[in-house]
Amino acid sequence: MSRQILFRNFELLEPSFGELRGGYQLLVEGDTVRELSESPIEAPDATVIDCGKRTLMPGLIDCHVHAIHSEVNVSFMEMLPLTLVTARAATRLRAMLDRGFTTVRDTGGADWGIKTAVETGHIVGPRLYIAGQSIGPTGGHSDSRRRTDRGGECVCCNGLKFKSVIADGIDEVRKSAREQMRQGADHVKIMMSGGVASPYDPLDSQQFSDGEVSVAVEEATAFGRYVCAHAYSAESIARAARLGVRTIEHGNLIDDASAKLMVEKGMYLVANLVTYYAMKDRAAKFGMTGESLAKNELVLQGGLKSLEICRRHGIPVAYGSDLLGELHWDQSKEFTIRQEVVSPVEIIRSATTIGAEVLRMPGKLGTLRPGAFSDAIIVDGNPLKDLALLGDQGKHLSLIMKAGVLHKNRLN
Repeated sequence: MSRQILFRNFELLEPSFGELRGGYQLLVEGDTVRELSESPIEAPDATVIDCGKRTLMPGLIDCHVHAIHSEVNVSFMEMLPLTLVTARAATRLRAMLDRGFTTVRDTGGADWGIKTAVETGHIVGPRLYIAGQSIGPTGGHSDSRRRTDRGGECVCCNGLKFKSVIADGIDEVRKSAREQMRQGADHVKIMMSGGVASPYDPLDSQQFSDGEVSVAVEEATAFGRYVCAHAYSAESIARAARLGVRTIEHGNLIDDASAKLMVEKGMYLVANLVTYYAMKDRAAKFGMTGESLAKNELVLQGGLKSLEICRRHGIPVAYGSDLLGELHWDQSKEFTIRQEVVSPVEIIRSATTIGAEVLRMPGKLGTLRPGAFSDAIIVDGNPLKDLALLGDQGKHLSLIMKAGVLHKNRLN
């Protein structure tokens, strides 16, 4: 029998309840929640953990990370060998787990090798869902090459080429999408508008033709996967909705018309406001250019408004961070930034329930109901009253469990 752990004496934060509830006990066996009961659970062989009236809740989900993007100025990755890229990724992933994120969705860069290293314990980190390389057109958001680079270097000696791929035309996009899925991608990431960190593309530029987007969606669907799209402008969001994209990444400049289209198509938005605040605050000292910082100001202004629009139209918004390089330490600040316009329980659901839906794992992630993965955290206080308890690099987390394994435990 797999190891059993019985949790007692806690306040339960099950996201679907929307409130803390006492009087429960939770039994996990191996990587699965076996029982959640308001009556005492008989488990004589279980290790008992007394939670001391702290809050027990599901492990957190970040739906937009970049494990290998270890430079704030993305073009600097051109100088990094794959060995250094991987070592830095290991540091970033462990820090995510230390903050209580037991699951993350990488939206471009992490490959099956890093995912397997986590699964086999060679790298300590959250369970990882990957896109492989992000796909974009020449001169678009996936293209951070210096202008004198016309291609030719291999991925092992150029981290820039490892993280993304350039594809032009329907045939190249089809082949690139197929290649990511051959390499184990859980979702296909494409670029549909300009970006902040990319050097050449205006923020409102439209990237990929309708045919190129459609073929990516066609191939992902055929493989049982889906397409997530980098998109800021309302026009790019509307195009993505019309062409079958499932999730919008960022979406800061969404408007009512594009929001209505997202609702009609049953789409999700993955917001990541924290990255724009972090870039405004200190990206310049890590080499981000003035052009990128100017674009950052534009999307920063639309961030909170985008959450208001999504809330008004009923678009489910998942938790994302999208932090580059040394900015990754701000991952948990997204919780407190959002509370200006969204309630604490809604924010927690974005990092649990909605994140699980984005990953197509409802009932397995983002919940502590029986049958779910045994991913849990214990918080020293009530995060529904103080979301900052989910910050400070895990300082207020007394226990972090991933797949039934105690990554951190200072209770007994």
